[in-house]
Amino acid sequence: MSDTVERIKCLIIGSGPAGYTAAIYAARADMKPIMYTGMEPGGQLTTTTEVDNFPGYPEGIDGPTMMVQLQQQAERFGTEVRIGMVTEVDFSDEEGGIHKIIVDGNKQIEAETVIISTGATAKYLGLESEQRLRGGGVSACAVCDGFFYKGQDVAIVGGGDTAAEEATYLSKICNKVTMLVRKDHMRASKAMQHRVTATPNIDLRYNTEIDEVLGEQVVEGLRMVNNQTGAKEEIEITGLFIAIGHKPNTDIFKGQLDMDDTGYVITEGKTTKTNKPGVFASGDVQDKDYRQAVTAAGTGCMAALDAERYLSKVESAVEA
Repeated sequence: MSDTVERIKCLIIGSGPAGYTAAIYAARADMKPIMYTGMEPGGQLTTTTEVDNFPGYPEGIDGPTMMVQLQQQAERFGTEVRIGMVTEVDFSDEEGGIHKIIVDGNKQIEAETVIISTGATAKYLGLESEQRLRGGGVSACAVCDGFFYKGQDVAIVGGGDTAAEEATYLSKICNKVTMLVRKDHMRASKAMQHRVTATPNIDLRYNTEIDEVLGEQVVEGLRMVNNQTGAKEEIEITGLFIAIGHKPNTDIFKGQLDMDDTGYVITEGKTTKTNKPGVFASGDVQDKDYRQAVTAAGTGCMAALDAERYLSKVESAVEA
């Protein structure tokens, strides 16, 4: 462990749209933010080939390029972006208290404010063909990528509310949606189940799993297997959507921050405030409903503004 302790005003953990937007606002407020990128610099958008729904890009943009531009904008205002992983935190319970952070197991930082933007990781099935074709037709976000498959045949995996909602969404723009449910029933609410079964171009398959995603460079088809009979069937599709859930990247904050039963950080009302004074959460780490780049960016802005106001309040109290 290093004996040198660095003291800073604002630490941003995570480097997706939420983190970089927070950095832009914090830097412009002269908070001199330092960002640690985490294991996946740029977040989930670095695995997205085309981003067509972020305002300001009339021709669209690929995810990695967009994240490079966000980083450049944050750095232009003075954000210091560092490659590294926050491995331990000790958040203060007191207003005006100093938060202690360990990076990469050895570097010690003391921060007056912390903005958590570590995001959430989509769950995948773990098939080699699925992983190989991520960005080539395999997606974990129908709302993000469904438009690219307009008028085409696609498939979706999952049986919960998210899968049902995304299948219904896809049914409005795609020719046919094959929905694979591993069990003999759906976990989705009755209302969502009725919506799926009432949609004529959704082909609902129970007791069905993926045996193989077909295609070399892009998705060309799907080999399905009935887990009761063992019967296999191949269908032609151009897009495959995995909707089996997300895992928020909050493990290192457990026991420190209030979370819901699935691990998402709980924030106060319409703010980004956590239960620890001076600690704020933005993006997918606290949003399990929308999970869009633009909404993540919005909460990143909110977190920086909340942090700035917090610091002003603390500084005013000290001066008084």
